[in-house]
Amino acid sequence: MESIRGRLTIWYATALILSIAVFAVVLYFARRSATYQDLDRRIQSEADLTAGILAESYHARGVLVEQDTAGRPVLTQDVAAVLEVVPDFLLVTSRDGRLLFASPDARALTFAEFEQPPPPPPPTPPIGPVPRLTGRVRIEPNGPTLHYIVRAVPDAGEQFGAIFAGANTRSAELRLEQLITTILIAFVVGVVPAVFVGRWIAGRALEPVDQMITEVREISDGRTLHRRLAVPMVRDELGRLADTLNQMMARLERSFAALRRSHELKTPLTVVRAGVERAITRPDMPPETLATLEETLQEVNRMTELLDSLLTLARADEGRAELHREPVDLRQIIEEAGETGELLAEHAGVGIDIRLPSEPVVVSVDRSRVRQLALNLIENAVKYTPRGGQVSVELGGNDGRAVFTVADTGIGIAPGDLPHVFDRFWRADSARTRTSERAGTGLGLAICKWIAEAHGGTIDVQSRPGRGTTFTVGLPRG
Repeated sequence: MESIRGRLTIWYATALILSIAVFAVVLYFARRSATYQDLDRRIQSEADLTAGILAESYHARGVLVEQDTAGRPVLTQDVAAVLEVVPDFLLVTSRDGRLLFASPDARALTFAEFEQPPPPPPPTPPIGPVPRLTGRVRIEPNGPTLHYIVRAVPDAGEQFGAIFAGANTRSAELRLEQLITTILIAFVVGVVPAVFVGRWIAGRALEPVDQMITEVREISDGRTLHRRLAVPMVRDELGRLADTLNQMMARLERSFAALRRSHELKTPLTVVRAGVERAITRPDMPPETLATLEETLQEVNRMTELLDSLLTLARADEGRAELHREPVDLRQIIEEAGETGELLAEHAGVGIDIRLPSEPVVVSVDRSRVRQLALNLIENAVKYTPRGGQVSVELGGNDGRAVFTVADTGIGIAPGDLPHVFDRFWRADSARTRTSERAGTGLGLAICKWIAEAHGGTIDVQSRPGRGTTFTVGLPRG
């Protein structure tokens, strides 16, 4: 998910689903515990009710047990008729453990446990509560699971042993299907609308960010840096972000203004250079003064070169450095730059080899800019190649692109410096240059990168310490 709105919606929906699931599970077990407590109270009430009926009947008539046709002891018919209305599973046993009464639900099961019910509690103490025994029993093979209570009948004479009152635990169980159904209903009713509402809320919350993105995109060059983002009335994170961006654009505006004003320095530099050049031509100039003027002229020329580079990059950043494209044979541009490179190489004691294809390599480029690109690369190669080394310039084509390379046999560039060679004001270690060379301005390769990319091309560098450096430029044809 690429948008913050989408991620917020997913996180919100996930949190909501987990919350509903946890709530459903907690509710399930809470209801399950409550229903079991209700079940306990119900069977206790049934056992107490049965004990009360037997006690009252005993005090009223004395004998409550008679013989059935098979000679087995059973409750008298009138007492049994009263107990028939007691729900769930009810058993009444004699003191010797024989079954005296079974409720209709109990008679329908006919399980062996009725013949031998759980042992009755110990005899009733003279003072104290009536003994009770609770538990759970599974009626096999396919019968229900009963939650039961066994209690004594101390007030009905010695003819009764215990009362067994039980209920099917299924009535207290909340089935898993019910839980799943509850979660699905909650999902449909709660989560789906909440996701849409959450997406809408996230969109409304991030709407100011979208507006900032649109405005920053419109302020894409140095000519519109005077514009500022609208700061929200609420001083929240978005308000601080707008303030920070406005402060950044203010600093950029001041920087671009300073670069635009740098052309004003060219006039005094031109005047200084003209005056120094005239002074150098005087025949009566003392040698020590002449040497000082020559040094001054070199520094003036270096400052002029630096200003030209700064102005070029400033115009490029502002989008005002227009390219005058025309179809040209790239061989001619490389050949012109190579002639200048041969002069520099001869003066530096470096060999240079220029290899051009026999067929024209026609590209639509700005002739002067591409010549500047090629010349910068060749000058750099000569500058950073020790005396006796070799510089190779080669032009070719590959996959519909014109490719030319400038390689040298210098000591190379350290791997840690390679990512920075196209950074502005980056300069190689002085140990890589000849001692007679002055350090460059650190803008030549940055200009090369801009020229290549402005033409839709690429520029790459490969270098190994001790093996030299190779710059590769690719320009699209057509």
